Amino acid sequence: MKVVINGDYGGFVLSNQAIRRLFELKGWKCVEEITKYDYTLFYKDYKAEDSLFTETDLKRNDAELVRVVEELGEAASGKFSSLKVVEIPEDVKWHISEYGGLEHVAEDHRTWY
Repeated sequence: MKVVINGDYGGFVLSNQAIRRLFELKGWKCVEEITKYDYTLFYKDYKAEDSLFTETDLKRNDAELVRVVEELGEAASGKFSSLKVVEIPEDVKWHISEYGGLEHVAEDHRTWY
């Protein structure tokens, strides 16, 4: 199974180019709004709060997300991110662990606090 993670400190952020390609692959209409801070917001199909796209909407093993990162390489990464695809065995129960935005895939296990 392929999973997308951020390979550097900073956080998981897609570039605008990657978001546009993702929308194209998913068949979503891409509605863009540039904020007064020169930041682009992306909406799925129509401009409303319930249609606002964020990277947290995606599962990291989403097939279209993986394809975008593989197709675009470094150009898929947003500011302060370095996205990459890692491959893990299909039968592993996993989660993403991070510190300061630097991520890795970890196998699930039991934890007590």
